[in-house]
Amino acid sequence: QVQLVESGGGLVQSGGSLSLSCSASGTFFTINAMGWYRQAPGKQRELVARITSGASTDYADSVKGRFTLSRDNVDNTVYLQMNMVKPEDTAVYYCHAVGFSSGSGYSPFEVWGQGTLVTVSS
Repeated sequence: QVQLVESGGGLVQSGGSLSLSCSASGTFFTINAMGWYRQAPGKQRELVARITSGASTDYADSVKGRFTLSRDNVDNTVYLQMNMVKPEDTAVYYCHAVGFSSGSGYSPFEVWGQGTLVTVSS
């Protein structure tokens, strides 16, 4: 069973910076894409940023130029560097990964982290 462990959420002032990390753990699996989504109160979950094993990235327009997603494929870890944060960035951030399990006939999987709260104060 592949699981995602998130860390780095917390309280940060507007204009400040915060970093999130997410690591995938398990055995005999390959990650095809990994990234972060967020859900603010009263809003739908939305893509923040994602990256493939080939290092192609996709960012939400609202975070371009402020957030940077990077990954370590060896450790199956992604990092979200959040700079110049705004109150509207306040949300629960969820790590997300898709891939396949080589230990069970290359079965595809999709897994979500439990979420970490980011609160940006004015």
